[in-house]
Amino acid sequence: MKKLFLIAVSALMVLPVVAQETGKQSKKEQRRERINAIVKQEEEGVIKYKKHTAFGVKLTSDGYGGFFEIGRAQSVKRGLLFQLDISERKHPKENKQSVFANTAPEIYGKINFFYPVKLGVQKQFLLGNKGNKNGVSVTGNVGGGFIAGLLRPYMVQIQKNSQLVYIRYNSPDSADFVNAANHIGGPSFGTGWKYLSVTPGFYLKPAFRFDYGKFNEMVSAIEVGVTAEFYTKGIQQIIYVKEKQFFFTAYVAVMFGRRK
Repeated sequence: MKKLFLIAVSALMVLPVVAQETGKQSKKEQRRERINAIVKQEEEGVIKYKKHTAFGVKLTSDGYGGFFEIGRAQSVKRGLLFQLDISERKHPKENKQSVFANTAPEIYGKINFFYPVKLGVQKQFLLGNKGNKNGVSVTGNVGGGFIAGLLRPYMVQIQKNSQLVYIRYNSPDSADFVNAANHIGGPSFGTGWKYLSVTPGFYLKPAFRFDYGKFNEMVSAIEVGVTAEFYTKGIQQIIYVKEKQFFFTAYVAVMFGRRK
């Protein structure tokens, strides 16, 4: 009887220890499985993240610009991209030339610097995973938003009443602005900002993005796409050229950022 009692007590003491060790092993196995799953996702190129931030620079068919982006994942294959884009658009008829050696060059006939500022949202779809950590993932992005078309008057320098002054188009000095014989030089970066005006509009932007980042937590990508923009009124860019309300441009961008 005494032996049975000792055996029972020993069993009661050993069983919790065994159960605890088994629980530890189970947790270790679960952790190992999670690590293996993450490694497998990295190798297969699955983009698994909650959010990302990225910066980019781009060349367009009529200018250049930069943008900032915040992404929110909805699933492994879908996400939302919130974007702020600022660029400068140039007219194809622009021709920069020097008037005098010691003055800023001039683009004859240019009326405004044109800076589209876009605020929009894109839906992102994963089209192709990375084959491995060094592969390329492909996503398709489509969306749009609102535009503030910033117009900064292009000002030229002339001599008036024995003084050097800057003049602009659509002002009492328009006749002198058109007469190139009176011009001494073009604008500096600081001119025209106090006459800044805004023309609103909206845009649509489809694009393809090729992410070649070695690890999924890094954003290293090239994006190609097109942008269609419509403004509430015609944009004055060059004299004697019809104003446009609709602009269609292509672009290529390089992006860098990080996922979390």
